[in-house]
Amino acid sequence: MIIDEETVDKIAHLARLELNADEKSVMINDMNKILDFMEKLNELDTTGVSPLIYMTDEFNILRADIVKQEITHEEGLLNAPKHDDNFFLVSKVINLK
Repeated sequence: MIIDEETVDKIAHLARLELNADEKSVMINDMNKILDFMEKLNELDTTGVSPLIYMTDEFNILRADIVKQEITHEEGLLNAPKHDDNFFLVSKVINLK
């Protein structure tokens, strides 16, 4: 498959991009290079090669979920610009009809 100006125009339209003539020629060149590389990869015999699913042998490396600082309800409301006895007061953002 060869990328031409018409194909680049269609892709640019779908991606909502505006390309000038110089940018189109660069895109045509770059996209053709990508397709040439993919064709070279298709020439390789991958029989018996399992797909790479994970980049490492590690699985779900997560830190321990430890509470490091607790504040009271009252302390949490102290820095709020607007609040009542129990809640933060914020501007209305949803207008229900």
